[in-house]
Amino acid sequence: MQNDLTTETARRTQLRAAADAYFAGLARRAFDAIPYADDVVLRAPLAPGGVQAPLVGRETLRRVWWAPMEKALGEVEVLRHYFAEDLSGVCTAATVAIADSPIRLRVADRFTVDDRGRIVEQENHFDPRDVTNPGWRS
Repeated sequence: MQNDLTTETARRTQLRAAADAYFAGLARRAFDAIPYADDVVLRAPLAPGGVQAPLVGRETLRRVWWAPMEKALGEVEVLRHYFAEDLSGVCTAATVAIADSPIRLRVADRFTVDDRGRIVEQENHFDPRDVTNPGWRS
């Protein structure tokens, strides 16, 4: 019984570490600090093609998704982690500010993490209207 709890605790720690590394990478604008697998799959509302056209591959993410986003990043705050029942992944609630603006996106990013602690799938959930249609609430 103790061994199962130790294994579960270790896996939760590994999942949290992967999600925290992602958000720390955003905050530091350090793509290489994010533990992406080489064949990572990303779905994001602001990625070319949106969530229905995932970006595949670490270098594709660097070139297509990260390059334009990097300069727009502001302060990042992790709020809470939610673990998948089977411990295959974690969903993390956070806020991500857009630099030089009052915009703070509330995000819920879902990560599937392999047994080596690398992110193999990521799906970003947030309302993109503050970025795509500033002033929409007015």
